[in-house]
Amino acid sequence: MMKRLVLLLLFAPLALMAQKITVEEYIETYKDIAMREMKEYKIPASITLAQGIIESGAGNSALAREAKNHFGIKCHKGWEGKTYTMDDDAKDECFRKYKKVEDSFRDHSIFLTSRSRYADLFKLDIMDYEGWAKGLKAAGYATSPTYAKALIDRIKLNKLYLYDQIAMGKISEKEAKKANKVDETTAEDELATLELAYSPVDRSVFELVDMTEDKRFIYENNHVRFVFAKEGETPVGMAAEFGIKLKKFCEYNLIKHPDDVTFHSGDIIYLESLAKRNRKAKSYVVAEGESVRDVALRFAVKPERIVKYNKLQDDKHLKKGQKIKLR
Repeated sequence: MMKRLVLLLLFAPLALMAQKITVEEYIETYKDIAMREMKEYKIPASITLAQGIIESGAGNSALAREAKNHFGIKCHKGWEGKTYTMDDDAKDECFRKYKKVEDSFRDHSIFLTSRSRYADLFKLDIMDYEGWAKGLKAAGYATSPTYAKALIDRIKLNKLYLYDQIAMGKISEKEAKKANKVDETTAEDELATLELAYSPVDRSVFELVDMTEDKRFIYENNHVRFVFAKEGETPVGMAAEFGIKLKKFCEYNLIKHPDDVTFHSGDIIYLESLAKRNRKAKSYVVAEGESVRDVALRFAVKPERIVKYNKLQDDKHLKKGQKIKLR
């Protein structure tokens, strides 16, 4: 049965109607808690903040608003507290529910320190946030293949490593504020490139604009509506779910052979046609092995437009380091 899209946020839960928290506001609100947890549990504050931003959409996800769960921690065996049910990798999964956000931060610390699979992380230098990010991914904290990169990029972008230095007494808060001042124009360009340059696990960088009747969130990338795929979903199934003809669905997502495609958790799946230009990023530096199709899907720009803007002859393979115009 086809699901109708709820077109007005009027029909969304009250949690969705609340004013969205920015990443900067999230950091300012929870940095002291993250530094306190670092001192007590030896987990880098930068990692805690980056995970909180990514896992909770900077505090804007339904799980964060309704269950005060900022780290996506599921119930697991032995959990005796309150629970919250929602679809994730599978349908109706059980997540922990907390009385207040601080409890979520404390449980995150206990979760990492009490499980043997994370033990090697605590052998790392506490200032080595890159090692921690890669270690969390290797230990299976998240299924996304780009989880470590998302954490590292977020830490660098917002200079979250400064809170590690404050917590360990290496610099003062006054020195950190001075170090955190950057040219606004440079920061804006960096934001546009960094946040869209990898598979977007970090949902907080996208605008939440709508939801389906079965509470599936709809976001926008470059003003093009999309959803995040669940592990194992297929073009045929998703086209039917959203009432889109399969041919159109494949056009939107640049798919040639739908029967051969299976989506992974966190993949961006567009629900309408890609745009003619990117409204946020002017250009992009190509990573190794990327094609025009890869860039088109990252930035929600029609591949034929990218070919035209850059006067490309080969629209399949680009050179690493090549600068591509997006408008």
